[in-house]
Amino acid sequence: MSGQRLDRYLSERHPEISRARWQEWIAAGQVRVNGQPVYKPAYRLQSGDVVDYTLPPDRPPDYDLTPEAIPVPIVYEDAHLMVVNKPRGLTVHPAPGHPHGTLVNALLAHSLQLAQGRAPFRPGIVHRLDKDTTGLLLVAKTDFAHARLSEALKHHAIERRYLALVWGVPKRTQFSVDLPIGVHPVHRQKMAALDEGAVRAGKARPARTHFTVQRTWRHFALLHARLETGRTHQVRVHASAVGHPVVGDPLYGGVRKPPRDCPPALADALEQLQGQLLHAAEIAFVHPVTNEPMAFRAPLPDDFQAFLAALDAHDQSE
Repeated sequence: MSGQRLDRYLSERHPEISRARWQEWIAAGQVRVNGQPVYKPAYRLQSGDVVDYTLPPDRPPDYDLTPEAIPVPIVYEDAHLMVVNKPRGLTVHPAPGHPHGTLVNALLAHSLQLAQGRAPFRPGIVHRLDKDTTGLLLVAKTDFAHARLSEALKHHAIERRYLALVWGVPKRTQFSVDLPIGVHPVHRQKMAALDEGAVRAGKARPARTHFTVQRTWRHFALLHARLETGRTHQVRVHASAVGHPVVGDPLYGGVRKPPRDCPPALADALEQLQGQLLHAAEIAFVHPVTNEPMAFRAPLPDDFQAFLAALDAHDQSE
Protein backbone atom coordinates (compact mmCIF):
# COMPACT_ATOMS: atom_id res chain seq x y z
CA MET A 1 0.00 0.00 0.00
CA SER A 2 2.86 2.41 0.74
CA GLY A 3 3.26 4.93 -2.09
CA GLN A 4 0.10 3.80 -3.88
CA ARG A 5 -2.45 6.30 -5.13
CA LEU A 6 -5.58 6.40 -3.01
CA ASP A 7 -7.97 5.98 -5.95
CA ARG A 8 -6.02 3.01 -7.31
CA TYR A 9 -5.91 1.38 -3.88
CA LEU A 10 -9.70 1.67 -3.52
CA SER A 11 -10.51 0.51 -7.04
CA GLU A 12 -8.31 -2.55 -6.57
CA ARG A 13 -10.07 -3.43 -3.33
CA HIS A 14 -13.51 -2.93 -4.95
CA PRO A 15 -13.19 -3.71 -8.68
CA GLU A 16 -16.98 -3.61 -9.00
CA ILE A 17 -16.78 0.19 -8.59
CA SER A 18 -15.05 2.19 -11.31
CA ARG A 19 -11.92 4.19 -10.55
CA ALA A 20 -13.65 7.30 -11.90
CA ARG A 21 -16.46 6.79 -9.37
CA TRP A 22 -13.88 6.50 -6.58
CA GLN A 23 -12.23 9.71 -7.77
CA GLU A 24 -15.57 11.53 -7.52
CA TRP A 25 -16.23 10.02 -4.10
CA ILE A 26 -12.78 11.13 -2.84
CA ALA A 27 -13.21 14.66 -4.24
CA ALA A 28 -16.54 14.88 -2.39
CA GLY A 29 -14.75 14.27 0.92
CA GLN A 30 -16.25 10.83 1.49
CA VAL A 31 -12.94 8.99 1.95
CA ARG A 32 -10.87 9.53 5.08
CA VAL A 33 -7.25 8.72 5.81
CA ASN A 34 -6.40 8.52 9.50
CA GLY A 35 -9.76 10.04 10.33
CA GLN A 36 -9.49 13.09 8.05
CA PRO A 37 -11.11 13.61 4.63
CA VAL A 38 -8.67 13.51 1.72
CA TYR A 39 -9.79 15.31 -1.43
CA LYS A 40 -7.01 14.26 -3.80
CA PRO A 41 -7.46 10.98 -5.71
CA ALA A 42 -3.68 11.05 -6.31
CA TYR A 43 -2.91 11.16 -2.57
CA ARG A 44 -0.05 8.73 -1.87
CA LEU A 45 -0.72 6.35 0.97
CA GLN A 46 1.95 5.69 3.59
CA SER A 47 2.64 2.56 5.59
CA GLY A 48 0.31 2.45 8.58
CA ASP A 49 -2.36 4.76 7.07
CA VAL A 50 -5.90 3.81 8.01
CA VAL A 51 -8.38 4.33 5.16
CA ASP A 52 -12.02 4.76 6.16
CA TYR A 53 -14.96 5.06 3.77
CA THR A 54 -18.40 3.86 2.86
CA LEU A 55 -18.90 2.30 -0.55
CA PRO A 56 -20.16 4.89 -3.06
CA PRO A 57 -23.63 3.86 -4.20
CA ASP A 58 -24.38 4.17 -7.91
CA ARG A 59 -27.98 4.79 -6.98
CA PRO A 60 -28.89 4.59 -3.32
CA PRO A 61 -32.04 2.52 -2.83
CA ASP A 62 -33.75 5.11 -0.65
CA TYR A 63 -33.39 7.88 -3.24
CA ASP A 64 -36.61 8.41 -5.11
CA LEU A 65 -36.10 9.57 -8.71
CA THR A 66 -39.82 9.73 -9.39
CA PRO A 67 -40.78 12.85 -11.40
CA GLU A 68 -42.57 15.40 -9.21
CA ALA A 69 -44.53 18.45 -10.29
CA ILE A 70 -42.42 21.00 -8.41
CA PRO A 71 -42.42 24.45 -10.07
CA VAL A 72 -38.94 25.60 -11.12
CA PRO A 73 -38.45 28.53 -13.52
CA ILE A 74 -36.62 27.47 -16.70
CA VAL A 75 -34.51 30.40 -17.91
CA TYR A 76 -33.19 28.66 -21.03
CA GLU A 77 -33.52 25.24 -22.65
CA ASP A 78 -32.39 23.49 -25.81
CA ALA A 79 -31.72 19.87 -26.79
CA HIS A 80 -28.46 19.79 -24.82
CA LEU A 81 -28.87 21.78 -21.62
CA MET A 82 -31.06 23.89 -19.37
CA VAL A 83 -30.46 26.90 -17.15
CA VAL A 84 -32.87 27.03 -14.21
CA ASN A 85 -33.54 29.63 -11.53
CA LYS A 86 -33.60 27.56 -8.34
CA PRO A 87 -35.94 28.83 -5.60
CA ARG A 88 -35.04 28.92 -1.91
CA GLY A 89 -35.64 25.78 0.13
CA LEU A 90 -35.18 23.33 -2.73
CA THR A 91 -32.43 20.72 -2.38
CA VAL A 92 -30.65 20.12 -5.70
CA HIS A 93 -30.48 16.31 -5.70
CA PRO A 94 -31.42 13.37 -3.46
CA ALA A 95 -29.19 13.02 -0.41
CA PRO A 96 -29.47 11.64 3.13
CA GLY A 97 -32.45 13.38 4.72
CA HIS A 98 -33.77 14.51 1.34
CA PRO A 99 -34.65 11.35 -0.61
CA HIS A 100 -37.21 13.13 -2.79
CA GLY A 101 -38.79 16.52 -3.39
CA THR A 102 -35.59 17.84 -4.97
CA LEU A 103 -34.70 19.85 -8.04
CA VAL A 104 -33.81 16.58 -9.78
CA ASN A 105 -37.34 15.26 -9.17
CA ALA A 106 -38.71 18.50 -10.61
CA LEU A 107 -36.44 18.32 -13.66
CA LEU A 108 -37.46 14.73 -14.35
CA ALA A 109 -41.08 15.87 -14.46
CA HIS A 110 -40.11 18.58 -16.94
CA SER A 111 -37.82 16.49 -19.14
CA LEU A 112 -37.19 12.76 -19.01
CA GLN A 113 -33.95 13.33 -20.92
CA LEU A 114 -31.20 14.20 -18.43
CA ALA A 115 -27.53 13.27 -18.50
CA GLN A 116 -26.49 10.42 -16.23
CA GLY A 117 -22.89 11.55 -15.80
CA ARG A 118 -20.98 9.66 -13.11
CA ALA A 119 -23.74 9.78 -10.52
CA PRO A 120 -27.12 8.36 -11.61
CA PHE A 121 -28.78 9.64 -8.43
CA ARG A 122 -28.23 13.25 -9.55
CA PRO A 123 -28.95 13.18 -13.30
CA GLY A 124 -28.20 16.34 -15.22
CA ILE A 125 -26.50 18.17 -12.36
CA VAL A 126 -23.28 19.92 -13.42
CA HIS A 127 -22.82 22.01 -10.27
CA ARG A 128 -24.83 22.60 -7.13
CA LEU A 129 -26.36 25.35 -5.04
CA ASP A 130 -27.10 25.03 -1.33
CA LYS A 131 -30.71 24.34 -0.39
CA ASP A 132 -31.39 27.92 0.73
CA THR A 133 -29.28 29.63 -1.94
CA THR A 134 -31.32 30.91 -4.86
CA GLY A 135 -30.42 31.50 -8.48
CA LEU A 136 -28.98 30.14 -11.68
CA LEU A 137 -27.94 26.53 -12.07
CA LEU A 138 -26.73 24.70 -15.17
CA VAL A 139 -28.24 21.31 -16.09
CA ALA A 140 -27.02 18.92 -18.80
CA LYS A 141 -29.53 16.90 -20.83
CA THR A 142 -26.99 14.66 -22.58
CA ASP A 143 -23.89 12.85 -21.36
CA PHE A 144 -21.81 14.66 -23.98
CA ALA A 145 -22.96 18.06 -22.70
CA HIS A 146 -22.41 16.95 -19.12
CA ALA A 147 -18.83 15.87 -19.85
CA ARG A 148 -17.98 19.09 -21.70
CA LEU A 149 -19.56 21.34 -19.08
CA SER A 150 -17.95 19.41 -16.21
CA GLU A 151 -14.57 19.83 -17.89
CA ALA A 152 -15.23 23.56 -18.33
CA LEU A 153 -16.16 23.83 -14.67
CA LYS A 154 -12.97 21.98 -13.66
CA HIS A 155 -10.88 24.47 -15.62
CA HIS A 156 -12.75 27.52 -14.26
CA ALA A 157 -14.26 28.29 -17.67
CA ILE A 158 -17.79 28.75 -16.31
CA GLU A 159 -18.26 32.22 -14.87
CA ARG A 160 -20.49 32.35 -11.78
CA ARG A 161 -21.36 35.53 -9.93
CA TYR A 162 -23.36 35.89 -6.73
CA LEU A 163 -25.04 38.65 -4.75
CA ALA A 164 -24.76 38.35 -0.97
CA LEU A 165 -26.07 40.56 1.79
CA VAL A 166 -23.57 40.46 4.64
CA TRP A 167 -23.27 41.75 8.17
CA GLY A 168 -21.10 44.85 8.55
CA VAL A 169 -19.48 47.12 5.98
CA PRO A 170 -16.10 46.04 4.57
CA LYS A 171 -13.29 48.58 4.78
CA ARG A 172 -12.43 48.16 1.11
CA THR A 173 -14.79 48.35 -1.86
CA GLN A 174 -12.92 45.54 -3.64
CA PHE A 175 -11.06 42.65 -2.04
CA SER A 176 -10.25 38.99 -2.63
CA VAL A 177 -10.23 36.08 -0.22
CA ASP A 178 -7.67 33.38 -1.00
CA LEU A 179 -8.14 30.72 1.66
CA PRO A 180 -8.29 26.94 1.15
CA ILE A 181 -11.55 25.25 2.09
CA GLY A 182 -12.00 21.84 3.68
CA VAL A 183 -14.27 20.03 6.10
CA HIS A 184 -14.30 21.69 9.54
CA PRO A 185 -11.99 19.69 11.83
CA VAL A 186 -14.59 19.58 14.63
CA HIS A 187 -18.01 20.29 13.14
CA ARG A 188 -18.17 17.81 10.29
CA GLN A 189 -21.36 19.22 8.77
CA LYS A 190 -19.53 22.50 8.07
CA MET A 191 -16.70 23.62 5.83
CA ALA A 192 -13.89 25.85 7.08
CA ALA A 193 -11.23 28.23 5.76
CA LEU A 194 -7.92 26.47 6.41
CA ASP A 195 -4.24 27.06 5.65
CA GLU A 196 -1.86 25.87 2.96
CA GLY A 197 -0.68 23.08 5.24
CA ALA A 198 -4.14 21.55 4.99
CA VAL A 199 -3.85 21.59 1.19
CA ARG A 200 -0.49 19.81 1.29
CA ALA A 201 -1.99 17.24 3.64
CA GLY A 202 -4.92 16.64 1.27
CA LYS A 203 -7.44 18.00 3.79
CA ALA A 204 -8.44 21.16 1.90
CA ARG A 205 -8.54 22.54 -1.63
CA PRO A 206 -7.46 25.99 -2.85
CA ALA A 207 -10.31 28.50 -3.03
CA ARG A 208 -10.45 32.10 -4.21
CA THR A 209 -13.37 34.56 -4.23
CA HIS A 210 -13.34 38.15 -5.48
CA PHE A 211 -15.74 40.55 -3.71
CA THR A 212 -16.99 44.00 -4.74
CA VAL A 213 -19.18 46.16 -2.50
CA GLN A 214 -22.35 47.11 -4.40
CA ARG A 215 -24.32 49.00 -1.72
CA THR A 216 -24.02 49.71 1.98
CA TRP A 217 -26.36 50.44 4.88
CA ARG A 218 -25.62 51.14 8.52
CA HIS A 219 -25.07 47.52 9.55
CA PHE A 220 -25.09 45.69 6.21
CA ALA A 221 -23.49 45.57 2.79
CA LEU A 222 -24.52 44.02 -0.53
CA LEU A 223 -21.55 42.23 -2.07
CA HIS A 224 -20.97 41.01 -5.58
CA ALA A 225 -18.95 37.77 -5.43
CA ARG A 226 -17.09 36.24 -8.36
CA LEU A 227 -15.92 32.67 -7.91
CA GLU A 228 -12.51 31.76 -9.26
CA THR A 229 -12.91 28.24 -7.85
CA GLY A 230 -16.01 26.29 -6.91
CA ARG A 231 -15.80 24.77 -3.44
CA THR A 232 -18.65 23.70 -1.19
CA HIS A 233 -20.14 26.73 0.62
CA GLN A 234 -17.34 28.89 -0.84
CA VAL A 235 -18.99 32.33 -0.71
CA ARG A 236 -20.46 31.64 2.72
CA VAL A 237 -17.16 30.39 4.18
CA HIS A 238 -15.03 33.18 2.70
CA ALA A 239 -17.44 35.94 3.69
CA SER A 240 -17.53 34.62 7.25
CA ALA A 241 -13.74 34.20 7.36
CA VAL A 242 -13.23 37.96 6.84
CA GLY A 243 -15.83 38.90 9.46
CA HIS A 244 -18.81 39.52 7.18
CA PRO A 245 -21.06 36.45 7.28
CA VAL A 246 -24.02 36.23 4.92
CA VAL A 247 -27.20 37.47 6.58
CA GLY A 248 -29.45 34.58 7.61
CA ASP A 249 -26.72 31.94 7.28
CA PRO A 250 -27.20 29.51 10.19
CA LEU A 251 -23.89 27.64 9.69
CA TYR A 252 -21.40 30.47 9.41
CA GLY A 253 -22.48 33.12 11.88
CA GLY A 254 -25.09 34.93 9.81
CA VAL A 255 -27.97 34.55 12.27
CA ARG A 256 -27.58 37.36 14.78
CA LYS A 257 -29.72 39.45 17.08
CA PRO A 258 -30.99 42.67 15.51
CA PRO A 259 -28.83 45.76 16.16
CA ARG A 260 -29.90 47.89 19.10
CA ASP A 261 -31.05 50.73 16.85
CA CYS A 262 -33.01 48.33 14.63
CA PRO A 263 -36.68 49.39 14.17
CA PRO A 264 -39.36 46.74 14.78
CA ALA A 265 -40.13 46.28 11.08
CA LEU A 266 -36.50 45.48 10.25
CA ALA A 267 -36.15 43.24 13.33
CA ASP A 268 -39.23 41.29 12.18
CA ALA A 269 -37.77 40.96 8.69
CA LEU A 270 -34.58 39.51 10.17
CA GLU A 271 -36.47 36.99 12.27
CA GLN A 272 -38.59 35.88 9.32
CA LEU A 273 -35.67 35.05 7.04
CA GLN A 274 -35.87 31.45 5.80
CA GLY A 275 -32.19 31.11 4.89
CA GLN A 276 -29.09 32.98 3.83
CA LEU A 277 -29.49 35.97 1.52
CA LEU A 278 -27.23 34.58 -1.18
CA HIS A 279 -28.26 34.56 -4.83
CA ALA A 280 -26.51 33.08 -7.89
CA ALA A 281 -27.27 36.08 -10.07
CA GLU A 282 -25.19 35.46 -13.21
CA ILE A 283 -23.73 32.56 -15.15
CA ALA A 284 -21.72 32.58 -18.38
CA PHE A 285 -20.23 29.69 -20.35
CA VAL A 286 -19.52 28.41 -23.85
CA HIS A 287 -22.21 26.12 -25.21
CA PRO A 288 -20.81 22.55 -25.22
CA VAL A 289 -22.13 21.76 -28.72
CA THR A 290 -22.49 25.03 -30.67
CA ASN A 291 -19.51 26.79 -28.99
CA GLU A 292 -21.73 29.86 -28.72
CA PRO A 293 -21.05 32.18 -25.76
CA MET A 294 -23.99 32.02 -23.35
CA ALA A 295 -24.77 34.43 -20.50
CA PHE A 296 -27.78 34.69 -18.19
CA ARG A 297 -28.94 36.82 -15.27
CA ALA A 298 -31.62 36.20 -12.66
CA PRO A 299 -33.22 38.98 -10.60
CA LEU A 300 -33.15 38.82 -6.82
CA PRO A 301 -35.98 36.72 -5.34
CA ASP A 302 -38.89 38.53 -3.72
CA ASP A 303 -37.80 37.93 -0.11
CA PHE A 304 -34.30 39.26 -0.82
CA GLN A 305 -35.72 42.37 -2.49
CA ALA A 306 -38.17 42.87 0.38
CA PHE A 307 -35.34 42.81 2.91
CA LEU A 308 -33.35 45.37 0.92
CA ALA A 309 -36.47 47.55 0.82
CA ALA A 310 -36.72 47.28 4.61
CA LEU A 311 -33.09 48.37 4.89
CA ASP A 312 -33.78 51.35 2.62
CA ALA A 313 -36.79 52.35 4.70
CA HIS A 314 -34.71 52.11 7.89
CA ASP A 315 -31.93 54.34 6.51
CA GLN A 316 -34.39 56.89 5.09
CA SER A 317 -36.12 57.18 8.46
CA GLU A 318 -32.93 58.32 10.19
